[in-house]
Amino acid sequence: MIRTRIIGTGSYVPPDILTNDNLSEMVDTSDEWIRTRTGICNRHIAKDMDNADMAYNAARNAVEDARIEASKIGLIIVATSTPDYAFPNQASLVQAKLKAVNAMCFDVSAACSGFITALDIAASMLKAGSYKYALVIGSEKMSEIVNWKDRSVRCSPRSLCCSSDFVLAMADTVCWS
Repeated sequence: MIRTRIIGTGSYVPPDILTNDNLSEMVDTSDEWIRTRTGICNRHIAKDMDNADMAYNAARNAVEDARIEASKIGLIIVATSTPDYAFPNQASLVQAKLKAVNAMCFDVSAACSGFITALDIAASMLKAGSYKYALVIGSEKMSEIVNWKDRSVRCSPRSLCCSSDFVLAMADTVCWS
């Protein structure tokens, strides 16, 4: 029976921070209002980098943690709703930066469930024997699409307060048992 397991993890958060006080200068809210409803004090914002740059940083950390060579990765899936471009896909951009020359790449756009969906797809492909190593990345640059000054229904203060830029990455492998 073929099983999959996570052999490495990595993450990346950009250095720039938007505080609740910063946000209250842009929209009618306060630190107290945000904190009591969400528990959030700060959010990380990627000012001077693309989504693919954040994804690469997390991927590099995951590959190092897994102790594998990037050239051994056969599959890269990036889950994102905020890609840098429609074409090429984020996974291909990460592949080039990582020098994972043997990896097949594609993106998954499934909003909040994207990372779990991508992880499930990778596990299925690994179990089918298509690849030995897969890299799954969830990467969002919400600061690009959120209008920080919009307090309308479609972008409520609560969704403004929860928006942040972040990345998670995992490297999977096949195990025989």
